[in-house]
Amino acid sequence: MTFNDILKESWLSISGNKVRSILTILGIIIGVMAVVVMVTLGETVQKQIDDQFSSLGTNTIIVRAGAAQTGGIRTGMRQTLTVQSAAVLGRLPDVNAVAPVRQISTQAVFGNRNWTTQVIGTHPDWATVQNVEMEYGTFFDQSALRNASTFAVIGPKTAAELDLPENPVGQTVRVNNVPFVIIGMLRERGDSMMGSQDDMLIIPLTTLTKRIWGGRFPDAVQMIMLRLFPDADNHLVTEQITTILRERHRLRDDEPDDFQIMDMRQVMETMNTIAGFMRMLLVSIASVSLLVGSIGIMNMMLVSVAERTREIGIRKAIGAKEKHIIVQFLSESVLISFMGSMFGMVLGIVLSKIFVPMLLNYTAPISIYAVILSVIVAVVVGIASGVFPALKAARLNPIDSLRYE
Repeated sequence: MTFNDILKESWLSISGNKVRSILTILGIIIGVMAVVVMVTLGETVQKQIDDQFSSLGTNTIIVRAGAAQTGGIRTGMRQTLTVQSAAVLGRLPDVNAVAPVRQISTQAVFGNRNWTTQVIGTHPDWATVQNVEMEYGTFFDQSALRNASTFAVIGPKTAAELDLPENPVGQTVRVNNVPFVIIGMLRERGDSMMGSQDDMLIIPLTTLTKRIWGGRFPDAVQMIMLRLFPDADNHLVTEQITTILRERHRLRDDEPDDFQIMDMRQVMETMNTIAGFMRMLLVSIASVSLLVGSIGIMNMMLVSVAERTREIGIRKAIGAKEKHIIVQFLSESVLISFMGSMFGMVLGIVLSKIFVPMLLNYTAPISIYAVILSVIVAVVVGIASGVFPALKAARLNPIDSLRYE
């Protein structure tokens, strides 16, 4: 028999009992669809993590004031990080740029519009540390920092909420009744694990401490952000930072750190590990429905063998060999699995494009892995489910089969 003959015979056998075939194919459709959706969900989470860290940079280290939580209580809240600490850390050989950061949440006002945003006081190197790109205008320089100038760089979301012009450069925004001239607007970057990267107003740190929010410790900062050179050893730099800050803060050996260090490369590796385990878990759960579908194919083929016992006997009586019988039943099993897999793949991709963005607020990529997986599933499940029924059919005694009613 040619391939076309085998395919035609398989189709005639499958279409001979439409309801049973459709229900069997439906089991494979649901299984493959679930796997495709789960794979796409996992890859979308992975892509989201990669995109966020590509904008922040894996060669970034963030030092925060205050110790870690102990028994649910945050300890060591003294403002121990200062501008001078940032200057000392900036002299480390592997540090490319350093930016002390102090921020408050307050209202920005433009005309009759107001919006609560994050006002960030920092140094010009913040743009390098954060790897930002400007949509309009420029970032403030060292001169603005020295003179405590009332210049500001605005995020696109803040500009939109204040109903500023498309190019807001030159407009004046008031913060705590202090007028700030917009000299630049950041390019849109979206959200990250650090929060929104578009809803902020960046001003010189000296301006924040002298004109808006001085406090009891004007030199204190909430965090220090460092950008390392590409070939830097993050672990080594982290150890150096710990040693320097403990010495500056005069901490005894038995005292815990009164600061926290976040190595973005280590955080990304941890997040990727978690995402990988989550993806494996989701695919494993979805594979259960695929296993049920394969059992459905095997059940259908066993029933088919029982119904066609006499037909098998006639085939063997006129010269059909065991391998011909095996090929015939395996081809039927593979065809059922292939049809279910293809429909499941298409349905899974469509549902992924609709529901994954709704769930994660992120565009779901078309997974080539899911397409390849669907083809492999079609062959493997079809063969695995059809082997036992095919062998059973091939080993039937032709004389007993011809007597079968």
